[in-house]
Amino acid sequence: MDASRRQNEIITLLNRQDRVEVEDLSRRFGVSLQTVRADLRDLSARGALSRVHGGAVRVSSAASQGYEDRRRLNAGNKLAMAALAAELIPDNCSLSLNIGTSTEQVARALSGHSGLTVMSNNINIINTMMGGQAKELILAGGTVRQSDGAIVGEDAVDFFGRYKVDFAVIGASALDADGAVMDHDAREVSVARAILKNARQKVLVCDGSKFDRSAPVRICDVADLDVVITDRPVPDEFAEAAHAAGTRILTAGQNESSEND
Repeated sequence: MDASRRQNEIITLLNRQDRVEVEDLSRRFGVSLQTVRADLRDLSARGALSRVHGGAVRVSSAASQGYEDRRRLNAGNKLAMAALAAELIPDNCSLSLNIGTSTEQVARALSGHSGLTVMSNNINIINTMMGGQAKELILAGGTVRQSDGAIVGEDAVDFFGRYKVDFAVIGASALDADGAVMDHDAREVSVARAILKNARQKVLVCDGSKFDRSAPVRICDVADLDVVITDRPVPDEFAEAAHAAGTRILTAGQNESSEND
């Protein structure tokens, strides 16, 4: 089978499923892993798919998911990660949370904390924490994205630049094995970067399915974070990058967290 037919079949497969694996394609076509990777590079360069660690995904598989669908996705694991994040955050501190379904769960997990000053560009987070024990809730100003309640744009970036908080808790749309933390919307990324820049402790809460997805805009690298909270073991390359930077990886649902052993 020539390269053109292989690549057409790869696209056909991706129309039926969200992801293809390099090793599976190698066996399917009877070619080397290097040949499959070259096919995926060609298709990625043409915008036909997005490459991820170990394979490729449909370009639209993550970006087009509705916000309510994302809330339901891996909901139980997000609850466990949120509980772990809440254990890191003491009473009577300040924190910023960005838009995302994982950070929403962190907000719910913090409902029993007292004396918190919470800042967010996520209307849903502020609504979740209203009526609780937080000392102060501060919502960033700017343009509201009606699909998910996110406040994005330069006004929100400037807002977070006026503060210095104890903790930043962010989510992301995609993770790469090399340590990159990514998202789809450049405006949203600008806000996430401002949140990280203006915090003493930087925490990422992101379930392991994000390693199966791709997004084009880099928020930061794992080396820029203090803690990564996830729900399953991370790829070796990611763990090595975290270890080299002194970034802790905590895995929800395990008796002992993985801290770059």
